[in-house]
Formats: sequence, C-alpha cells, structure tokens
Amino acid sequence: MTEMILKGEERVAFALRSLYKKYGYLPYKMSKFEAYDLYVENKQFLVGDGVITFNDTNGKLLALKPDVTLSIIKNDLDGKGKRKVYYHENVYRISAKTKQFKEIVQVGLECLGDIDLYDVFETVLLAAKSLAAINENFVLDISHLGILSGTLAQLKLGDGFDKAVMRVIAEKNAHGLQTLCERYGVGEETAQKLLALVEVYGEPEAVLEKLAPHFSKGSSEKAFAFLSSLCALLKNTEYADRIRLDFSVVNDRNYYDDIVFKGFVDGIAEGVLSGGRYDKLMEKMGKKSGAIGFATYLDALEGYDGKKRETDVDALVLYDDSVPTETLIKTVNVLVESGKSVSAQKTKSGVRFLELVDLREEKV
Repeated sequence: MTEMILKGEERVAFALRSLYKKYGYLPYKMSKFEAYDLYVENKQFLVGDGVITFNDTNGKLLALKPDVTLSIIKNDLDGKGKRKVYYHENVYRISAKTKQFKEIVQVGLECLGDIDLYDVFETVLLAAKSLAAINENFVLDISHLGILSGTLAQLKLGDGFDKAVMRVIAEKNAHGLQTLCERYGVGEETAQKLLALVEVYGEPEAVLEKLAPHFSKGSSEKAFAFLSSLCALLKNTEYADRIRLDFSVVNDRNYYDDIVFKGFVDGIAEGVLSGGRYDKLMEKMGKKSGAIGFATYLDALEGYDGKKRETDVDALVLYDDSVPTETLIKTVNVLVESGKSVSAQKTKSGVRFLELVDLREEKV
C-alpha cells in the first residue's frame, strides 16, 4: 500500500531498500560529519568537486560527508567474513559549475570480503534490478578495466600515456587514440588492440567475439576470461537485453582495475547509477578484503516517475461549503487507502485526473 502512493524518488528509494534487504544486505547509517582527514587522504577517489569543511567546537576540522563508501571502508571489520551493507544517505559537495553547495541523495550498496564471481554477478544483477525499479527502459553499460590495464602494463610508457589513453577511450575518440599511439611509437598491432576498445559497443556476446583475437591471450587474458564468465551468467537473467559492453566506462585506475559499470534510464540524459570493484582503494586504506558496490543518484530523479504523466492525480474530489468536512475527510481517506493519489479541490480547473468524485450538492 505504502509503495503504491509514493512518487518519484521516494518510490524508488523504498523499492531499492526493500530489494537490497531481500539479498541479505544490512542497513548502514553514518553521521553527517566526518573527520576531514579521511577525505583529504583519499581525495582522488571522491566523485565530486570539493569537500565542505568547518571547525568543531574543539577546533577539529570536520567535513560534511561527500562520500559514503569511504566511511564504510574506514569502519569495516576487515577479515570478518563477507559484509553486505546498503545505505540511503545525503552527501554534500561543491558544484564545479556553480561553485555552490549541493546536496545529493544516494541509495547504494557495498559488498566487502573475499569477492568472487558470484558476488560480482549479484552486484551487477542488483544494479540492473535497481535501474528497472526506476524505468524498465534502461541500459547497463559494463567494462573491465583489467583488459585495458593489462595492455598498458605491457607497454610501460608511463603514467602520462596511461592517463591520456584512458581519457580518449572515455571520450570514444578513435582519432585521438591513433594520434596518441603514433606520438608514443606504439606498434600497429598494439594500437589496433587499443582502438578495438573504442570501436566496440553492444550486446556482450558479439563484443566479446570481436575482442577475443586481441585480448583472450596474453596480459589481459585473465580479465577477458572473467568478463566472459560474468556475461555468460548475465545472459540467463531477465535483463540480458538491457546489458551492453562499453569500454568507455572508466574510473580512476588508482582504485579500480576490474569490473566497472554505469546505468542509464529512458528520459534522463545523465547516468543515474555507477559502481565497480575497488580492491585497490581497500588496499590503500589498509584493508585486506576486496570490495564491490554501486550508488544510485536519486537527486537525478527529482520530478521523474519513469513515464510521461498525462494526469496529476488518480482522483479529483470536488467539494464546496455545502460539503461537511467530515465527509470530505472520509472520502479522501477511502481513496488514498485504495492506493490512489488524490487532490481535494473546489474547482477542477487546471487539474488533470482519471476519476472525478463530486461531493457538491448542486453539481456544476
């Protein structure tokens, strides 16, 4: 009943929390304030444009939380079995465009521990289910950074080249990549391997078939085999036709070197979900466990309900001064309890509705 009358981002948040509970994820709650040191030491990981800070009454520098994952890692009991948590939190950042403070609502999950193929599959599946809860018309783009990293490690051309390659691949800039390879003297065979990552996109089986001659053996063999195994499992789910391989999905290689993904829904231009495996971040923060997770950005869903609305409410209740207030209250309550959205008005002007309930003595 409750879920039926929730709208937009509230409905999605309720659905996602319920979904994650079903898969054994426990709620995680954090303070609005964290020690600033946590974020300054991991500044590169932050998906944002700055940290909002202030001094506590004791002079200690605190931050309005710009990220949830870092807090989860910091408080994780490393080595204590597999830990699965979900969260519904507001994070605070500084906008690069407006330089103003902005509040971002996130619902997400993290799985920490000895991560295996099943854990990665379950996380990606839950990402797909999360997108479906927003709109059944969605696309989940998946990549494996290990395929690119294996090739870059073999080239040993330095961090500057590696970052430049990541940038042009993220932009799907084949010409820029070709120019970069020529500048650094990359051989034709290796250049073609890198170009293949820019040029392919689409249904996993077809993409993997195209990439197999380049990456199924050698330095990227392990990553390619893992991605193939994951896609084989995802092929048997109800969301198989919504999943694509897209190697322009990249994240900071200081932390990510495995599966990464990003989700889009019909009607919203920007991505509403992103995540991946971040064992490197765990290691940097002194943890021995692996980890994978994602966040759904509910602020992107403000005013969005997954379809073009032709009505404002399910039922319009018309009344005037002749209608006893008790009667109006009872009528509205009955409709709300039946799962309908209701608006009580003295005029129907400007209100789009499916059902009209007219309580007035003299019908107009």
